[in-house]
Amino acid sequence: MNVGTSISESNIRDLKLLHRGKVRDVYEIDDVRLLLVATDRISAFDCVLPTLIPQKGRVLTQISAFWFNRLANVSANHFITADLDEMPESIKNIGSLSGRSTLCRRTEVFPVECVVRGYLEGSGWKEYQETGSVCGHILPTGLRQCDQLPEPLFTPATKAASGHDENIDYEKFTGIVGAEVAAELRKRSLELYRRASEYARSRGIIIADTKFEFGVDRDGSILLIDEVLTPDSSRFWSVENYSPGKAQASFDKQFVREYLETLDWDKTPPAPPLPPEVQAATTERYTLAFKLLTGSELATE
Repeated sequence: MNVGTSISESNIRDLKLLHRGKVRDVYEIDDVRLLLVATDRISAFDCVLPTLIPQKGRVLTQISAFWFNRLANVSANHFITADLDEMPESIKNIGSLSGRSTLCRRTEVFPVECVVRGYLEGSGWKEYQETGSVCGHILPTGLRQCDQLPEPLFTPATKAASGHDENIDYEKFTGIVGAEVAAELRKRSLELYRRASEYARSRGIIIADTKFEFGVDRDGSILLIDEVLTPDSSRFWSVENYSPGKAQASFDKQFVREYLETLDWDKTPPAPPLPPEVQAATTERYTLAFKLLTGSELATE
Protein backbone atom coordinates (compact mmCIF):
# COMPACT_ATOMS: atom_id res chain seq x y z
CA MET A 1 0.00 0.00 0.00
CA ASN A 2 1.26 3.48 -0.90
CA VAL A 3 0.62 6.54 1.19
CA GLY A 4 1.88 9.50 -0.81
CA THR A 5 5.58 8.82 -1.19
CA SER A 6 5.46 6.24 1.61
CA ILE A 7 4.97 2.47 1.53
CA SER A 8 3.49 0.58 4.46
CA GLU A 9 3.95 -2.81 2.82
CA SER A 10 4.92 -4.31 -0.51
CA ASN A 11 3.02 -6.87 -2.56
CA ILE A 12 4.94 -8.63 -5.34
CA ARG A 13 2.59 -11.15 -6.92
CA ASP A 14 5.28 -13.07 -8.80
CA LEU A 15 7.44 -13.73 -5.72
CA LYS A 16 6.91 -15.80 -2.59
CA LEU A 17 6.68 -13.65 0.55
CA LEU A 18 8.73 -15.31 3.27
CA HIS A 19 8.39 -12.79 6.07
CA ARG A 20 7.12 -9.36 6.98
CA GLY A 21 9.37 -7.91 9.66
CA LYS A 22 8.95 -4.68 11.57
CA VAL A 23 10.39 -2.76 8.60
CA ARG A 24 11.37 -5.18 5.80
CA ASP A 25 9.40 -7.52 3.59
CA VAL A 26 11.47 -10.55 2.54
CA TYR A 27 10.82 -12.39 -0.72
CA GLU A 28 12.31 -15.52 -2.22
CA ILE A 29 13.97 -15.11 -5.61
CA ASP A 30 15.41 -18.63 -5.80
CA ASP A 31 17.40 -21.08 -3.65
CA VAL A 32 20.34 -18.70 -3.26
CA ARG A 33 18.89 -15.19 -3.45
CA LEU A 34 16.40 -13.05 -1.54
CA LEU A 35 14.81 -9.67 -2.15
CA LEU A 36 14.57 -7.30 0.82
CA VAL A 37 12.09 -4.44 0.50
CA ALA A 38 12.48 -1.72 3.12
CA THR A 39 9.12 -0.10 3.81
CA ASP A 40 8.53 3.18 5.62
CA ARG A 41 7.26 1.47 8.76
CA ILE A 42 8.95 2.44 11.99
CA SER A 43 9.06 0.54 15.25
CA ALA A 44 9.85 1.59 18.80
CA PHE A 45 9.81 -0.44 21.98
CA ASP A 46 9.14 -3.51 19.82
CA CYS A 47 5.89 -2.06 18.47
CA VAL A 48 5.26 -1.02 14.87
CA LEU A 49 3.80 2.48 14.84
CA PRO A 50 0.77 3.35 12.68
CA THR A 51 2.59 6.39 11.28
CA LEU A 52 4.87 5.98 8.27
CA ILE A 53 8.14 7.91 7.88
CA PRO A 54 8.44 9.14 4.26
CA GLN A 55 11.68 8.03 2.52
CA LYS A 56 12.79 5.96 5.53
CA GLY A 57 12.96 2.70 3.57
CA ARG A 58 15.07 4.33 0.89
CA VAL A 59 17.47 5.73 3.47
CA LEU A 60 17.91 2.31 5.09
CA THR A 61 18.46 0.58 1.74
CA GLN A 62 20.83 3.11 0.23
CA ILE A 63 22.89 3.76 3.35
CA SER A 64 23.30 -0.01 3.82
CA ALA A 65 24.41 -0.36 0.19
CA PHE A 66 26.97 2.38 0.80
CA TRP A 67 28.41 0.59 3.84
CA PHE A 68 28.31 -2.88 2.26
CA ASN A 69 30.49 -1.56 -0.56
CA ARG A 70 32.77 0.50 1.67
CA LEU A 71 33.38 -2.25 4.24
CA ALA A 72 33.55 -5.27 1.92
CA ASN A 73 37.25 -5.71 2.68
CA VAL A 74 36.46 -6.03 6.41
CA SER A 75 33.74 -8.65 6.04
CA ALA A 76 32.20 -10.48 3.11
CA ASN A 77 28.50 -9.64 2.91
CA HIS A 78 25.25 -10.74 1.32
CA PHE A 79 24.77 -7.65 -0.86
CA ILE A 80 24.37 -8.14 -4.62
CA THR A 81 22.70 -4.93 -5.82
CA ALA A 82 20.23 -2.22 -4.88
CA ASP A 83 19.80 -1.15 -8.50
CA LEU A 84 16.36 -2.14 -9.77
CA ASP A 85 17.69 -2.29 -13.34
CA GLU A 86 20.03 -5.12 -12.32
CA MET A 87 17.31 -7.23 -10.71
CA PRO A 88 15.19 -10.07 -12.15
CA GLU A 89 12.62 -9.18 -14.79
CA SER A 90 9.72 -9.93 -12.43
CA ILE A 91 10.54 -6.90 -10.27
CA LYS A 92 12.65 -4.45 -12.24
CA ASN A 93 9.60 -2.62 -13.64
CA ILE A 94 7.86 -2.10 -10.28
CA GLY A 95 8.69 1.57 -9.81
CA SER A 96 7.55 1.73 -6.18
CA LEU A 97 10.43 -0.61 -5.27
CA SER A 98 13.09 1.72 -6.67
CA GLY A 99 15.66 2.80 -4.10
CA ARG A 100 14.23 0.59 -1.36
CA SER A 101 15.03 -2.93 -2.60
CA THR A 102 18.10 -5.09 -2.03
CA LEU A 103 18.95 -8.25 -3.93
CA CYS A 104 21.09 -10.38 -1.65
CA ARG A 105 22.54 -13.81 -1.03
CA ARG A 106 20.50 -16.16 1.10
CA THR A 107 22.00 -17.27 4.42
CA GLU A 108 21.18 -19.19 7.56
CA VAL A 109 21.04 -16.37 10.10
CA PHE A 110 22.79 -16.59 13.46
CA PRO A 111 20.12 -15.96 16.18
CA VAL A 112 22.12 -13.17 17.82
CA GLU A 113 22.66 -9.43 17.52
CA CYS A 114 26.32 -8.41 17.40
CA VAL A 115 26.18 -5.10 19.25
CA VAL A 116 29.19 -2.79 19.53
CA ARG A 117 29.13 0.17 21.92
CA GLY A 118 31.59 3.03 21.73
CA TYR A 119 29.66 5.30 24.10
CA LEU A 120 27.59 4.78 27.23
CA GLU A 121 23.90 5.15 26.43
CA GLY A 122 20.65 3.20 26.22
CA SER A 123 20.44 -0.15 28.01
CA GLY A 124 24.20 -0.02 28.55
CA TRP A 125 23.89 3.21 30.52
CA LYS A 126 21.05 1.76 32.61
CA GLU A 127 23.04 -1.38 33.40
CA TYR A 128 26.15 0.64 34.25
CA GLN A 129 24.19 2.75 36.74
CA GLU A 130 22.96 -0.41 38.46
CA THR A 131 26.07 -2.61 38.35
CA GLY A 132 29.06 -0.62 37.14
CA SER A 133 29.36 -2.97 34.17
CA VAL A 134 27.85 -3.61 30.75
CA CYS A 135 27.23 -7.19 29.59
CA GLY A 136 30.02 -8.53 31.80
CA HIS A 137 32.48 -5.70 31.03
CA ILE A 138 33.49 -3.94 34.26
CA LEU A 139 33.89 -0.21 33.56
CA PRO A 140 35.65 2.64 35.40
CA THR A 141 33.61 4.42 38.05
CA GLY A 142 32.28 7.92 37.50
CA LEU A 143 31.33 7.63 33.82
CA ARG A 144 28.57 9.95 32.66
CA GLN A 145 25.68 9.33 30.32
CA CYS A 146 26.99 9.33 26.71
CA ASP A 147 30.65 9.31 27.74
CA GLN A 148 32.99 7.68 25.27
CA LEU A 149 34.09 4.28 26.57
CA PRO A 150 37.79 3.54 27.10
CA GLU A 151 37.49 1.18 24.12
CA PRO A 152 34.56 -0.14 22.07
CA LEU A 153 32.74 -3.03 23.74
CA PHE A 154 31.28 -6.09 22.06
CA THR A 155 27.98 -6.63 23.87
CA PRO A 156 25.89 -9.28 22.11
CA ALA A 157 22.18 -9.83 22.52
CA THR A 158 19.71 -12.54 21.73
CA LYS A 159 17.71 -12.02 18.56
CA ALA A 160 14.13 -12.34 19.76
CA ALA A 161 11.41 -13.32 17.30
CA SER A 162 9.02 -11.33 19.46
CA GLY A 163 9.43 -9.20 22.54
CA HIS A 164 12.65 -7.60 23.67
CA ASP A 165 16.16 -8.66 22.69
CA GLU A 166 18.16 -9.60 25.77
CA ASN A 167 21.72 -8.47 26.45
CA ILE A 168 23.95 -11.47 27.12
CA ASP A 169 27.56 -11.97 28.18
CA TYR A 170 30.21 -13.47 25.92
CA GLU A 171 30.00 -16.87 27.59
CA LYS A 172 26.31 -17.19 26.76
CA PHE A 173 26.99 -15.87 23.26
CA THR A 174 29.60 -18.60 22.78
CA GLY A 175 27.11 -21.19 23.99
CA ILE A 176 24.69 -20.15 21.23
CA VAL A 177 27.01 -19.95 18.21
CA GLY A 178 30.09 -21.91 19.29
CA ALA A 179 33.53 -20.68 20.35
CA GLU A 180 35.10 -20.41 16.89
CA VAL A 181 32.17 -18.56 15.34
CA ALA A 182 31.83 -16.32 18.41
CA ALA A 183 35.46 -15.22 18.15
CA GLU A 184 35.08 -14.48 14.44
CA LEU A 185 31.85 -12.50 14.86
CA ARG A 186 33.36 -10.46 17.69
CA LYS A 187 36.50 -9.74 15.66
CA ARG A 188 34.55 -8.66 12.58
CA SER A 189 32.05 -6.58 14.54
CA LEU A 190 34.70 -4.60 16.37
CA GLU A 191 36.69 -3.96 13.17
CA LEU A 192 33.56 -2.95 11.25
CA TYR A 193 32.69 -0.51 14.00
CA ARG A 194 36.22 0.87 14.18
CA ARG A 195 36.48 1.48 10.44
CA ALA A 196 32.98 2.93 10.15
CA SER A 197 33.40 5.17 13.20
CA GLU A 198 36.62 6.68 11.91
CA TYR A 199 35.01 7.47 8.57
CA ALA A 200 31.76 8.77 10.06
CA ARG A 201 33.59 11.10 12.44
CA SER A 202 35.34 12.64 9.45
CA ARG A 203 31.85 13.35 8.07
CA GLY A 204 30.58 14.95 11.29
CA ILE A 205 28.77 11.94 12.79
CA ILE A 206 29.56 9.96 15.93
CA ILE A 207 28.40 6.34 15.75
CA ALA A 208 27.67 5.81 19.43
CA ASP A 209 26.68 2.19 19.03
CA THR A 210 25.35 -0.18 16.40
CA LYS A 211 24.31 -3.76 15.81
CA PHE A 212 25.37 -6.18 13.11
CA GLU A 213 23.83 -9.43 11.94
CA PHE A 214 25.60 -12.33 10.27
CA GLY A 215 24.63 -15.52 8.49
CA VAL A 216 26.21 -18.50 6.75
CA ASP A 217 25.70 -19.09 3.03
CA ARG A 218 25.44 -22.49 1.35
CA ASP A 219 29.23 -22.58 0.91
CA GLY A 220 29.77 -22.17 4.65
CA SER A 221 31.01 -18.58 4.43
CA ILE A 222 30.08 -16.12 7.16
CA LEU A 223 28.46 -13.03 5.63
CA LEU A 224 27.43 -9.66 7.05
CA ILE A 225 23.69 -9.38 6.35
CA ASP A 226 20.49 -7.40 6.84
CA GLU A 227 21.09 -3.65 7.30
CA VAL A 228 24.38 -2.00 8.20
CA LEU A 229 25.05 1.17 10.18
CA THR A 230 21.68 2.79 9.52
CA PRO A 231 19.67 5.22 11.67
CA ASP A 232 17.51 2.22 12.64
CA SER A 233 20.36 -0.01 13.81
CA SER A 234 22.68 2.67 15.24
CA ARG A 235 22.84 5.79 17.34
CA PHE A 236 24.15 8.71 15.27
CA TRP A 237 25.16 11.91 17.07
CA SER A 238 26.60 15.19 15.84
CA VAL A 239 30.35 15.59 16.35
CA GLU A 240 29.90 19.34 16.57
CA ASN A 241 27.17 19.24 19.22
CA TYR A 242 28.40 16.30 21.29
CA SER A 243 28.24 17.06 25.02
CA PRO A 244 28.41 14.11 27.46
CA GLY A 245 26.49 14.01 30.72
CA LYS A 246 23.07 14.08 29.09
CA ALA A 247 21.10 12.57 26.23
CA GLN A 248 22.34 13.68 22.80
CA ALA A 249 20.43 15.09 19.87
CA SER A 250 20.44 12.32 17.28
CA PHE A 251 20.01 11.50 13.60
CA ASP A 252 18.21 8.25 14.37
CA LYS A 253 14.94 6.91 15.73
CA GLN A 254 15.88 7.78 19.31
CA PHE A 255 14.06 11.02 18.50
CA VAL A 256 10.85 8.99 18.09
CA ARG A 257 11.46 7.01 21.28
CA GLU A 258 11.93 10.21 23.26
CA TYR A 259 8.63 11.59 21.96
CA LEU A 260 6.81 8.38 22.87
CA GLU A 261 8.29 8.54 26.37
CA THR A 262 6.36 11.78 26.94
CA LEU A 263 3.03 10.01 26.36
CA ASP A 264 0.83 8.04 28.70
CA TRP A 265 1.46 4.79 26.81
CA ASP A 266 2.40 1.44 28.37
CA LYS A 267 4.56 0.39 25.37
CA THR A 268 2.24 -2.42 24.35
CA PRO A 269 0.29 -2.57 21.06
CA PRO A 270 -1.40 -0.69 19.63
CA ALA A 271 1.21 2.04 19.44
CA PRO A 272 0.05 5.66 19.23
CA PRO A 273 0.41 7.69 16.01
CA LEU A 274 3.09 10.32 15.62
CA PRO A 275 2.06 13.95 15.08
CA PRO A 276 2.96 15.44 11.68
CA GLU A 277 5.80 17.53 13.10
CA VAL A 278 7.51 14.47 14.64
CA GLN A 279 6.97 12.50 11.44
CA ALA A 280 8.53 15.26 9.31
CA ALA A 281 11.42 15.81 11.72
CA THR A 282 12.22 12.09 11.67
CA THR A 283 12.40 12.04 7.88
CA GLU A 284 14.64 15.09 8.01
CA ARG A 285 17.02 13.40 10.46
CA TYR A 286 17.24 10.20 8.43
CA THR A 287 17.88 11.95 5.12
CA LEU A 288 20.45 14.28 6.70
CA ALA A 289 22.34 11.30 8.11
CA PHE A 290 22.41 9.78 4.63
CA LYS A 291 23.70 12.96 3.03
CA LEU A 292 26.38 13.56 5.66
CA LEU A 293 27.72 10.01 5.49
CA THR A 294 27.59 9.45 1.74
CA GLY A 295 28.03 12.97 0.42
CA SER A 296 25.13 12.29 -1.95
CA GLU A 297 21.47 13.17 -2.24
CA LEU A 298 19.04 10.36 -1.57
CA ALA A 299 17.71 8.68 -4.72
CA THR A 300 13.95 8.97 -4.33
CA GLU A 301 12.77 7.56 -7.67
